[in-house]
Amino acid sequence: MWMAAATLGSAVIGGVVQSNAARSAAGAQTEAAEAGIAEQRRQFDLIQGLLEPYVGAGESALLQQMALGGMSGPEAQQAAIAAIEGGQEFETLTRSGEEAILQNASATGGLRGGNVQSSLAQFRPQVLSSLINQQYGRLGGLTTLGQNAAVGTGNAGMQAGTNIANLYGQQGAAAAGSALASGQAWGNVLGGFGQYAGGVASGALPGFGVQQGNTYNQDTGNWLFGGSTF
Repeated sequence: MWMAAATLGSAVIGGVVQSNAARSAAGAQTEAAEAGIAEQRRQFDLIQGLLEPYVGAGESALLQQMALGGMSGPEAQQAAIAAIEGGQEFETLTRSGEEAILQNASATGGLRGGNVQSSLAQFRPQVLSSLINQQYGRLGGLTTLGQNAAVGTGNAGMQAGTNIANLYGQQGAAAAGSALASGQAWGNVLGGFGQYAGGVASGALPGFGVQQGNTYNQDTGNWLFGGSTF
């Protein structure tokens, strides 16, 4: 009887050890996945931080470009044109150009001619129109730069999301594997109990109570199993 008890005790201990080992392995896999998830997020934050200035510049340029092109209303367009006309670049170009026209007219003796006055009248609008086109093109370049940076951020985000989803899947698989392994370990223990109970019921193994083929001696207080006394 004591040997049978020891055998069952060993089975229980083995089940506990196997179950704990399965949980320990799952815990290690979960920790590794968590570390991978944290690193993916850290890398995405770094990329996002690097590209953020370009995205911001592109957004600002797009708003200015829309205002200059009249897509934000006439008031916004007028304000954008006025900003160019009042800028240092416009002032420098017009002053230099007008001086050149006057100097040329003075050298040719036509300072007071109609052609000179016409040239002066047309010069400022021409410079302003040219600067408006140039500014629109410059803003377009910044808008494209910001768009590319936004696309890069989006791609990095999708890649990080895919990797994190895979790592979460690994965590789930580890947890499921642990549960299955633990269940299998305890299933083996219960199976051992079942086999022992079957052996006891058939009289092939000693049990802990009155079983078929076994007798109890009330005088001695011992069980007799298959001719052996316990």
